[in-house]
Amino acid sequence: MSIYTTPLQFAYFLGLLFSVLLLIRGFKEERLSDKLLAAVLFLLTMEIQDYTFGFAGINLLWEELNGFPRHFSLAFPATVYFYLKAQINREFKFQTKDLLYYLPYAIYFVINILVFFQGKDYVNKWQSNPNIQWLSWLETFALWAMYVYFFYLSLKIYKEYRNWAETQFSDTETISFGWIRNFIYLIITGEVFKTAWNLADYIIDMPFEKDWWWHLYTVAIICYVGIRGYTQAQPKFLHFTSNNLEVKPEPKVEESGQKVSNELIPKIENLFNNEKIFLEPELTLSELAIKLKTNTSLLSAAINQGFGKNFNDFVNEFRIREFEIQITNPENKNYTKLAIALDCGFNSKATFNRALKKFGEH
Repeated sequence: MSIYTTPLQFAYFLGLLFSVLLLIRGFKEERLSDKLLAAVLFLLTMEIQDYTFGFAGINLLWEELNGFPRHFSLAFPATVYFYLKAQINREFKFQTKDLLYYLPYAIYFVINILVFFQGKDYVNKWQSNPNIQWLSWLETFALWAMYVYFFYLSLKIYKEYRNWAETQFSDTETISFGWIRNFIYLIITGEVFKTAWNLADYIIDMPFEKDWWWHLYTVAIICYVGIRGYTQAQPKFLHFTSNNLEVKPEPKVEESGQKVSNELIPKIENLFNNEKIFLEPELTLSELAIKLKTNTSLLSAAINQGFGKNFNDFVNEFRIREFEIQITNPENKNYTKLAIALDCGFNSKATFNRALKKFGEH
């Protein structure tokens, strides 16, 4: 045990453990997102495998398995992206065309496995042959092209998802804003740090133990992704795709659209003022549409036109008004503000604090 081996071994076995747990839950609850997060964790764990064994004095990977295609970097960016898509859409399914994104990894695997089975001597000649060094540069270029492409898509879909969710859910804390944002940026910074460190190693040829630092950063990523990712909820009604954001033709204001809005507005007011439907912590636009026997597009348009707010702001302002009434009720003098807020429909402290800051009396 040493400063080098302990963190790596801890993260290595932790990553494998959470990979198994996520895989089991993924099959049990039919959550593709769990299966993909298990794959993400496994790939992260493989990043530190060589050094985990190396610092422990186990040289199997460099001797008997030298040349074996045991690195999965080319499969990592696409797996992260597909996890994100599955996490925000319970209906997401792999399509045949999605496998094309794993073609660079398949090419890497086939070339290296063919070389590996030629024997140790052939592997050593292959690795030292200056005429094939371009393959290494091509692999690096392909890897970073994939990182740029997939993380651009990930950030784009995250921003779209966040804008969409504001119009669909009254409590956005339950649908992973913080987790998804942190997950994306942590992976990005991890890859930038790794590349910078490898570049420095290439220039000044650092000793073996100096490479430990970027692996330590990967250790932190594995711990966060494993623990935080496993505890991350995924509501069954979460079905976001980019198609949700496509502009849909709305009824003309002077014709049926305005008529539908005028009919819905008093019904909405009745549900919120008299029945206090906003007290339901997990109220969604879809559930409200079902109660009003309409569709989400018309309902969202009615709320926007009639009250000048999106669904999230509309519901949470009602909750804040109820909170301000209940906080002055003598019967609630022994309750904390958070307890009263939860009784008023809020589902988390973070959502309550944001709504209070936005709609509270100043």
